Amino acid sequence: MTRVQVRDVILTRPDGRPLANTDVTVSQVSHEFGFGSTGFELLDLANGNDPDGSGQRLADLWLEVFNTATLPFYWRQLEPEQGRPDTERLLTAARWLVERGVRLKGHPLAWHTLAPTWLQPLSTDGVEAAVRTRIRRDVPAFAGLIDTWDAINEVVIMPVFANEAALEGDVGPNALSRYCRERGRIATVRLVFEEARAADPGATLLINDFNLGTAYECLIEGLLEAQIPIDAIGLQSHMHQGFWGEERVLDVCDRFARYGLPLHWTETTLVSGDLMPAEIEDLNDYQRDSWPSTPEGEARQADELERHYRALTAHPAVEAITYWGLTDTGAWLGAPAGLVRRDGTPKPAYDTLKRLVRDEWWLPPTTARTDAGGHLTLTGWAGDYRVTAPGFDTTVTVA
Repeated sequence: MTRVQVRDVILTRPDGRPLANTDVTVSQVSHEFGFGSTGFELLDLANGNDPDGSGQRLADLWLEVFNTATLPFYWRQLEPEQGRPDTERLLTAARWLVERGVRLKGHPLAWHTLAPTWLQPLSTDGVEAAVRTRIRRDVPAFAGLIDTWDAINEVVIMPVFANEAALEGDVGPNALSRYCRERGRIATVRLVFEEARAADPGATLLINDFNLGTAYECLIEGLLEAQIPIDAIGLQSHMHQGFWGEERVLDVCDRFARYGLPLHWTETTLVSGDLMPAEIEDLNDYQRDSWPSTPEGEARQADELERHYRALTAHPAVEAITYWGLTDTGAWLGAPAGLVRRDGTPKPAYDTLKRLVRDEWWLPPTTARTDAGGHLTLTGWAGDYRVTAPGFDTTVTVA
């Protein structure tokens, strides 16, 4: 397993003497690798709304596998009326998840598709001021809870995107697309990253896109040349038309790893029903009244999910994978892309991912013995490990 790390440690007693020639038990406490999913499905439960107990059952499944949750910060939904954001519901959910040991990411701070309609009549300078205000408000409000942000989403298409007919209530050009078209992609990204960095200097800031071709590469090269402080590169992989295969997945990793930044596969899906036809260019154009999960599709999804995760976790640049939606209920485009069926029962793909994360990639309690100098070699995935012996208890990090 290529992700396994080795760390040599010296264990000492509280009085400074080495823990010599002692049998110890080593137990894994946490993964540094981000095994993520959306936390959207848990918002109601976290806010005390779970009349039939289905939310708790889903949360139990979620917490068995994942350690990182993406929370929704879609501006149009968070602040439908200027100056009146619905912040408290997200804060409550963030606290609930952190109390359960979950790491959090906010998604996104800037995105044209769900920009609020009240931005549209503003001047270009007015749009910029609103973006600054939004970031200065939301990032500090969640500091200490959310330490990672998809700072800006899908910039490659942003200046040419037109959603005036695509989303209910839109009238006129999309304001963020207009801003990006007038000021340029690099200036737009700079605005968001510099404001977010100032608002929380310790946060991890991602650029995120579904375009994994040369246009995204050129954009990243321009941003790095402009010295914009990107911490990680976000890569989307909604595979509604079928699994890409290991060769393509690893080619994407290699192409973007050359920038020397960590890679986060921020939005991954694999369907467990009929595949979307290959000739569809914009996945949003594919509409079905019903898109059921099937036994054959579920078997395929489980196999492809294992292949996909094994390929990504073996690549040294990949730090996190976020599966985009635990359940089929509310899934993007209505696709059967979740790991849990609409009735709340796990699909084979859920069992597969749980087996990988909890059994294969999680060190079970293991007995080891220190030498005369208290020396111990820890071997496992990067993360925290508890080391115990009679009268001795400590936590060691393998980084």
